Amino acid sequence: MKIVWVREQTTVRNVYETMLEKRKVAYTTVMTMMRILEEKGYLKKSASEKAHVYVAAEPKERVVGGMVSEFLNRVFDGAAKPLLLHLVENREVSTSEMEEIATILKKGTKK
Repeated sequence: MKIVWVREQTTVRNVYETMLEKRKVAYTTVMTMMRILEEKGYLKKSASEKAHVYVAAEPKERVVGGMVSEFLNRVFDGAAKPLLLHLVENREVSTSEMEEIATILKKGTKK
């Protein structure tokens, strides 16, 4: 999805070639993942001269929110606390990020 958002519209071949710059991946894997993202409503495709062209179906924020919710439901039965504890305990959240989160939480609780 990150590649689609950056390019705004792209083909499976473009995504595949971009991903190859960072890690080895099979073309068929990229094609399958893009098909799944289309089936879930995250991508739209249209026929071009030779290949299907994909665009994001929704803005990045909405898609990320949906994916996070789906992940929380699938892995943590919808509970965010175990995920947050894991991130903090494994030092995957920096001190500055935790301070930013605390500020956001304080703003949200003031009425």
